[in-house]
Amino acid sequence: MANKRSKGEGAARQTIVRPLKGSVTKHRDRVAPAGARRAARDIAGAVNRVRIIGGLWKRTPLPVLDTAGLRPTPDRVRETLFNWIEHFVPALEAVRALDFFAGTGALGFEIASRGAQRVTLIENNRQLTDQLTQTKRKLAAEQVDIIAADALTTAARWPDASFEVIFIDPPFDAALLAPALATAARLITPDGLIYVESGAPIDESLLARYGLQIARVGRAGRVHFHLLRQNLSHKPA
Repeated sequence: MANKRSKGEGAARQTIVRPLKGSVTKHRDRVAPAGARRAARDIAGAVNRVRIIGGLWKRTPLPVLDTAGLRPTPDRVRETLFNWIEHFVPALEAVRALDFFAGTGALGFEIASRGAQRVTLIENNRQLTDQLTQTKRKLAAEQVDIIAADALTTAARWPDASFEVIFIDPPFDAALLAPALATAARLITPDGLIYVESGAPIDESLLARYGLQIARVGRAGRVHFHLLRQNLSHKPA
């Protein structure tokens, strides 16, 4: 999440959380309740800390360093995300998770707190990796591995189907979304989940290129967040 667009670029008054046509949910499009709308306000303002919201380390604060462009996933968005994940994967004990652009580690430490078997955080900003290491020591999070390196170069060395959950939250202006999706599509297990944050809705033709489809989608301010699954009826070109 390092070197990402600031949250202070404006936020919509409403947070919309809705399924796409043909997705797994049957609920109609709707405006999210007040709790979800607060996510937009989280994104609109400067955040100097986030917290783990569930599991063993619930309520533990995670510092947000004064690093240019750092944009951690707000608590309310993570609450929505993990409701989605636990709908598909009720028991996380066997899950291997990867956070491509870890930043504060909010996503990786959250899923570790909820019982994931192994969590890998990749971050190429040395100041942030030092902070991630301090957090790991504080929590005695032995199931968390921290890699200080380029995410795509590192992931290229790993075998197919290495993870059940993958988080992708790249800098919005760094042209990393497409190559990260291509790598994640290879690394995810057939029934795995890929979470993506982006500055605009993901083009479904891009997803189809990698054999992926949207299972859930939402928006908080200018941040669009998506939960993806493999489209097992479609083989990417």
